[in-house]
Amino acid sequence: MTKRDLVMRIADETGLIQQDVYAVIQKSLDYIVEALENEDTVEFRNFGVFEVRERKQRIGRNPNKPENVVTIPARKVVKFKPGKIMRERITGK
Repeated sequence: MTKRDLVMRIADETGLIQQDVYAVIQKSLDYIVEALENEDTVEFRNFGVFEVRERKQRIGRNPNKPENVVTIPARKVVKFKPGKIMRERITGK
């Protein structure tokens, strides 16, 4: 599902104009990114939690030339942990 699909589906179900739905979705995504940029946790009850974590520095190797060792620097990544209801619906439990 793309952002466009989501906008069209919400607009059809609510009767709102697609431009208004798009603006709300885009602004919501902008605020989520802004919160993650500030390393805040973003939590949606029963959906899931987005959080920023630091991935440690590690050693990598080129599979074609295993003797070449490359240091992969530490970096920040976004992790998502699904909420209870999402996990139950996806796993079928």
